[in-house]
Amino acid sequence: MRAQTRARRYLQRLRRDALLRFRHRGDHIAYYREVVTDDLRRGQATAVGNVQRPAWRRIGRLQFDYLKSHGLQPRHYVLEIGCGNLRAGWRIIKYLRAGHYYGVDIAPDVILAAQDTIAAQGLTAKVPHVTVVGDMTYDFLPDDYFDVVHAHSVFSHCPLDVIEECFAHIGRVMKPDAFFDFTFFRSDNKDYGRLREEFRYRVETLTGAAERHGFHAQFMEDWEGRHVQSKMRLRLAS
Repeated sequence: MRAQTRARRYLQRLRRDALLRFRHRGDHIAYYREVVTDDLRRGQATAVGNVQRPAWRRIGRLQFDYLKSHGLQPRHYVLEIGCGNLRAGWRIIKYLRAGHYYGVDIAPDVILAAQDTIAAQGLTAKVPHVTVVGDMTYDFLPDDYFDVVHAHSVFSHCPLDVIEECFAHIGRVMKPDAFFDFTFFRSDNKDYGRLREEFRYRVETLTGAAERHGFHAQFMEDWEGRHVQSKMRLRLAS
């Protein structure tokens, strides 16, 4: 029965992939926004995370504790790309000074879920900023503003051209000594995608892309084994 359920779900994804590829030719952000919306409509909470599940709390704490152990301070300004319903974000908001957190996501329903989390956690006085974005340019954000940029399980859903769009623009909003942490599914042999929903990359692929856009890239060995995805850190090259 479980195998039949998995097979039926995969066939549904195949049909959806074909439809959305046709509908959103060349626009992966629009494609994946509709994937998230469809998942939510079907009651699949993976797109935003289920606040009732222990894993939601555990992975959120893991992300927050890691950032804190690597120097996150209350005075810092943080940009979280793909903030979801603030699995890690609510802890970051609580820790930072008021107005220092910015969370962005591509799906309006996800941002509504983030607003619910802010209210449920009693964080309105922290004045967090959460908003929908349509691309990876972040042109509404100021120059040299953020100390930390964080993206958990975002590039695992992005083709390389979308990742490079992010790399091409994110440096503008980072302070000279800022760092950008992101997770990704690591492949040892080749880069590949499954449908257009999940992507795996070699470390050297992402390192090369980062260097092309003025970053020094570091593979974070101390993250390995904590999560199914690996982590990389970018800093602006001097």
